[in-house]
Amino acid sequence: MKIVEQSFANEKVATYPKFKAGDTITVTYRIKEGDKERLQNFRGVVIQERGATPTTRTFTVRKVSGGIGVERIFPFQSPFIENIELNKVGKVRRARIFYLRNLSGKKARIKERKFNVAKKEADAE
Repeated sequence: MKIVEQSFANEKVATYPKFKAGDTITVTYRIKEGDKERLQNFRGVVIQERGATPTTRTFTVRKVSGGIGVERIFPFQSPFIENIELNKVGKVRRARIFYLRNLSGKKARIKERKFNVAKKEADAE
């Protein structure tokens, strides 16, 4: 059995800044409510990235809203993602930081790694 990967000419290839687990990002997501459409920002810490191919790749972002942890899984190639902005680069030693779910307050903070914004933008292009 042979698996054939399809590629579509009209499919847009998303170009976002490179990020990994521990980074704080803001995802601007297009939401449809009835016949109206609006943009919503979701700012949080990336706790995992998964998927081998660009079409199956997803990332999970976690934030604490009103004292309750909220996680959202975004498909990387979603047409509803308007923009992804890299806010902070975190210093973690794991690819999946699920241990953040059990931490609160100061213990849930991630050390920030110093980075050059101009260099990050050049790498993304």
